[in-house]
Amino acid sequence: MITGVEPVVRHDFRLVPAALSLWLGALLGLLWMWWMPAVCGAAAVVVSVLLLIRLRRGGSRWWAGAVALLVAGLLLTGPLALRFGRAEHDPLRALADQGREVALRMLVTERPKPIRSAGYADQQAGPRSVVVAGEVLHAEQDGRAVLTSGRVVLLAPFASWNGIVPGQEVMATGELAPPRDADLTVAAVYVRGPPSGATVAPWWQRAAESMRAALRRACAVLPEEQAGLVPGLVVGDTSGLSERLDREFTDAGLTHLMAVSGSNVAIVCGAVLLLLRLLRAGPRLSAVLAGVALAGFVILAGGEPSVLRAGVMGGIALLALALGRQRSVVPALAGAVCVLVAWDPAMAVSFGFALSVIATAGLVLLAPRWAEVLQRRGLPPGFAEGLAVPAAAFVVTAPVVAGMAGQLSIVSVAANVLAAPVVAPATVFGVLATVVAGVWPTGGELVVRLAGPEAGWLILVARRASEVPGAVLPWPGGWWGGALALAVAVAVVLALRRRRLRVLLALVLAGVLLLVVPGRVITPGWPPPGWAVVACDVGQGDSLVLATGEPKRAIVVDTGPEPGPVDRCLDRLGVDRVPLVVLSHLHADHIGGLESVFEGRAVGGIAVGPGRRPDWAWRQAGQIAARHGVPLLELEAGRRLEWPSLSLEVLGPAFVSEEEDDNDDGTQINNSSVVLRARTPAGSVLLTGDVELAAQSDLLAAGADLHADILKVPHHGSRFSLPQFLAAVSARLALVSVGSGNRYGHPNRTTLDTLTADGALVARTDTDGDTAVIPDQTGPALVRRGK
Repeated sequence: MITGVEPVVRHDFRLVPAALSLWLGALLGLLWMWWMPAVCGAAAVVVSVLLLIRLRRGGSRWWAGAVALLVAGLLLTGPLALRFGRAEHDPLRALADQGREVALRMLVTERPKPIRSAGYADQQAGPRSVVVAGEVLHAEQDGRAVLTSGRVVLLAPFASWNGIVPGQEVMATGELAPPRDADLTVAAVYVRGPPSGATVAPWWQRAAESMRAALRRACAVLPEEQAGLVPGLVVGDTSGLSERLDREFTDAGLTHLMAVSGSNVAIVCGAVLLLLRLLRAGPRLSAVLAGVALAGFVILAGGEPSVLRAGVMGGIALLALALGRQRSVVPALAGAVCVLVAWDPAMAVSFGFALSVIATAGLVLLAPRWAEVLQRRGLPPGFAEGLAVPAAAFVVTAPVVAGMAGQLSIVSVAANVLAAPVVAPATVFGVLATVVAGVWPTGGELVVRLAGPEAGWLILVARRASEVPGAVLPWPGGWWGGALALAVAVAVVLALRRRRLRVLLALVLAGVLLLVVPGRVITPGWPPPGWAVVACDVGQGDSLVLATGEPKRAIVVDTGPEPGPVDRCLDRLGVDRVPLVVLSHLHADHIGGLESVFEGRAVGGIAVGPGRRPDWAWRQAGQIAARHGVPLLELEAGRRLEWPSLSLEVLGPAFVSEEEDDNDDGTQINNSSVVLRARTPAGSVLLTGDVELAAQSDLLAAGADLHADILKVPHHGSRFSLPQFLAAVSARLALVSVGSGNRYGHPNRTTLDTLTADGALVARTDTDGDTAVIPDQTGPALVRRGK
């Protein structure tokens, strides 16, 4: 921590060449050819021998660095080259290329990682599969043993595999496939069934899992989003984190807070050392006790690359403290890289590992200098380091993030400055709650409540930062994108060192803001005055907003597949009161965002049709209504609802019998959609939910007046629309609510052609973004917000 203007620290870089050679050799071996470690190792040996010969004549402090480089070269040419060769020629890799089925017994080496899936139809959003990494102990293919000891990753069902603990041995049968990641994994295994023959995990792994579970239970006393975030902040457990929060933290540049790294280790060990200092413990005893705490924390957090890197580095720093030697952080960082890459070469291609190492280097080498410059320019010490630390972390990690994600968060520095004050207390309270909850659940709940406000603040910062127009800048992905970002970062840093270039850079940025940033960001033109209907861009789902004619009030029909998009759409429209939320039917892509409609708004009630399937969706709607104290209403055919400039008439459906509902395959739920006719200042609107052929035929047969000026096209423009139905509506405007790049083929070209042939102007949320309908002298008119 920087406490004032300090002299520049002279860092010890002697271990850096050894660390870079090991990292580079492993990286090239994994991304290019398996024999590259041997080539890099031979080069390192030659260079180190030449250095040793030269340094022998006069002696030098770099003698130790040359010896370390020699050891690194010998490791690359020997043990590491052999490991790469064995992995490349492992028998399972050949079987994976053929897609064979095998039976495995494996040792689980990491916690299962959930794979989240978006909700659609009757499938609830959330994790359905997990990735389980392990080492093969025995393998059989068609009853014949396969001589292998390679690594594999299992893609397995979430429900039956999520409880597996590292250290367990399990048996599984599945279909092999080539690995997708460039590491030492020899095959991926697609498993459909549950694990069998599971052994008991080591006691320390069982204890760690028990403590993590106790923390999750204790967090249940917090609001839902805070309850999912706190375990992520403390031990990197993001299993309870919603997809919305995950995306918002990514857009705000705060994802690193949920990846256990050096900052977590520093906070935990720092808290222990501070306590021991208050108790007047000596340096060696303090280092030993802090080391015990460090080991426990690493086991608790799991064996992720960033955790192990931070743990090894923290252990080296504590060893220096125990020996009474104040070493620079650079040798500790380089030593950690050497140890970890030699132990597990796959870390060389881990983005988490790279981000952790690079961020630490930036904080050590750049942040103190930048803080010193800012202090010389008159900024108070606390503010100077508060700006220098996140700025340095952003600059050094931006190339890696750009290449990895294909985007850059331009709000990252500001978001990290705002988040920094609460990270340490949230971590300390979370770790304390984890320890207490295992033996005293009530006490754990009391302690975890202390972490709730900090988690709430982080959620607020991430949400507001991600909502800033242009918060995420699209960027080329891959190596070229990373190289381009690195060149830009270097150019900006060099430009800031000279006054004239700083002025030129400021002018360039001003020009970009004026010429590149969309006009709606600078002078917002949304929403258009007098809007009557808006189709919100919520991805692959439905959400429409109808103005009631009262200030800041609107009816919401469906809420999209996930929280977040509908909330932002309502914010853009300035809606803070929703007299009624209508759920056309209970499929996930129509009710997934229901909870977020309540964020910062008064909601009068939730209305549904006669359908009650799927069960989970009906329960979810009831729970949300009960939690917010609003009624859950049923809309029957013929009912009318009135507001000052809006009226709704329920045209369908007829009652859905329990027998039909129970035997539904998804089509019946679609056909149970509430069909509404709305009368607005812009004209009549037919809201159709996801009605398909049968329901459309029923409406035609019933003789209902289906004519409308505006049609919400059924089922995202799928092919299941009758031409007669579309002709009966004869709409002038057709709104298609659909997600870009969806795998369902929506909207269908034939349906769009039919609408166009009938004289409708088609607007799509996947290409046009939020789309508003406004009254015009000649009828309804469209205003597209754009993507």
